[in-house]
Amino acid sequence: MNEQVINILYIDDEIHNLNAFRASFRRIYNVFIAESAEEGKKILTQNDIHIIITDQRMPKITGIEFLESIIKKYPDPIRMLLTGYSDITAVIDAINKGQVYRYISKPWNDEELKMNIDKAFEVYTLKKQNKELTEKLLVANEQLEFLLRQQLLS
Repeated sequence: MNEQVINILYIDDEIHNLNAFRASFRRIYNVFIAESAEEGKKILTQNDIHIIITDQRMPKITGIEFLESIIKKYPDPIRMLLTGYSDITAVIDAINKGQVYRYISKPWNDEELKMNIDKAFEVYTLKKQNKELTEKLLVANEQLEFLLRQQLLS
């Protein structure tokens, strides 16, 4: 796996869930926690977050609504929804609206969640590499087109 430290933002209105998450994963990942969507958005503005994990049922805004609201400004982080409720509509919305990578049930299993986080980071890394390679390819194509135009003019 990559040597880069993985930055995770976990948003949940239940402080004991935030504390449990931090206690379980702080030695493995760089963990940021937020008790609300507003606090989560503030953390996103100040840090390069790779993975966002959010609870679905929170006051004021659901996890899906939060994820949907940040897609345009923060398209790169991989999104995961963690919830104690199994609602098929929420699952469908999570996938369609919030672009959620994984839907995980509470209470979570530490090993299973760690595996999902690691796989999500692999996806994040591959998407980032793909974006960088695409940008390099575009530059190379522009240079080739320029050279071809030069050739045709001479």
